[in-house]
Amino acid sequence: MTGRSDEPPPEAGKLPTSRIGRTARVGGLVTGQGLRWAGMRTANRLRTPERAEAAQQERTAALVNELVDQLSRMRGAAMKVGQMISMVDFDGLPEDQRRELQTKLASLRDSVPPVPFPKLERMMRDELGGPLTRVFSEFEEQAFAAASIGQVHRAVTVAGDRVAVKVQYPGVAEAVETDLRNAMLLLPLVKRLAPGLDARSLFAELRERIGEELDYELEAQHHRRIERRFRGHPFILVPRVDTALSTRRILVTEFVDGERYETVRTKGEPKRDRFAEIVFRFYFGLAYRDRIALGDPHPGNYLLRADGKVAFLDFGLLRDVSSERVEAERTIAMAVRNKDAEALKSALIAGGYLPRDRADVVDPELALRMMRHATRWYAIPGFRRFGDDTRRRGRSRERDPDERPLTDVREQMNQFTLPPETVLIRRMHGIVGVVLWQLRAGADWGAIAAEYLQGEPPATPLGEAEADHFG
Repeated sequence: MTGRSDEPPPEAGKLPTSRIGRTARVGGLVTGQGLRWAGMRTANRLRTPERAEAAQQERTAALVNELVDQLSRMRGAAMKVGQMISMVDFDGLPEDQRRELQTKLASLRDSVPPVPFPKLERMMRDELGGPLTRVFSEFEEQAFAAASIGQVHRAVTVAGDRVAVKVQYPGVAEAVETDLRNAMLLLPLVKRLAPGLDARSLFAELRERIGEELDYELEAQHHRRIERRFRGHPFILVPRVDTALSTRRILVTEFVDGERYETVRTKGEPKRDRFAEIVFRFYFGLAYRDRIALGDPHPGNYLLRADGKVAFLDFGLLRDVSSERVEAERTIAMAVRNKDAEALKSALIAGGYLPRDRADVVDPELALRMMRHATRWYAIPGFRRFGDDTRRRGRSRERDPDERPLTDVREQMNQFTLPPETVLIRRMHGIVGVVLWQLRAGADWGAIAAEYLQGEPPATPLGEAEADHFG
């Protein structure tokens, strides 16, 4: 992360690294929520179906909110667990409530206060092999940004370059293994949120990705690879990384000035729309053109520069995507676009989202309706402005006489799972969708996505400029 913050955040207290303390928090969360969930199920036996449905929705919302509250206090992998849970389709929640909870989980890192500088300095001396003055002529002790496993400081190198220095929190690596073990304790809660999910495989993927994210030398390699890909791009900037000064726990990159996301949200419609299209193109293009899934498209990771380019930051949570996976995602999107229920069901089975031993339970037409509902914003061409449904949110909707009961829909949803390779892709889709919704952005997102998913011609002037760049 690099950029500018108008006000420095407050400093944090000690990072909680105690194995017993961190385990107690997670264990207390699981036990308390388990008892409440059992109580809700018992009470629902005496309630009408409508009241039982409302009670389950309320309990699900309370569960996710407590997850957010507890995990946000722990930093490290515990916070990452919460961020990754943000991509789960919460069972039985209305769309507006599900979106609100996903937004809250995805933004866990927003309120992270930095660690006081003296706690960092000794570790930095060890990493750099001497005092900071050997490397930096200036170093701001007050961090200007903080996230789940590290914080960022402005500095000037002895060569005179303005840089951003991301420093890993002391003790966070030691806390990660405890957190990842504790994450397994959350399996019962995750299964309540999404009963069909293969949570063990998901958490195994999470363990591998978080382990890599702790290695800033690996992140520096990812960063350089993407910076080279976008060097000279007409509207995207990836700052240079200084690999000579970067270590396993310190990452040094070119400092980039720019307006933050919250400022962009206050701008007029044309500027918001352009910014949103660039964000969409960066993450979808990397995934489906370059086969690189970036799992942290958090709005704190991009800045609008004075020259109109958008600078993208933070490449720690990354996964290479196989050509087979990209083809599977393309086939699913095409079936949704063509309203072909049987082709979609076959594509979901082939792509690993629908286990073959559960496939007979799934009604293809209902699966198509659910998938079109979930993916229409990028799988189906046609202009859409996010936020146009604001007035409708919160209103009760009359049920279509032909619509399946909620219990039937839930039974269908519970047959699906999430292949581990898709975790970062789904997280990317979800957070980019939330960002576009918050920006109230408008475009033909389906036509833009088709450039990457289906190889169709550029749909906008930005697409034409990008096509010229990549040739």
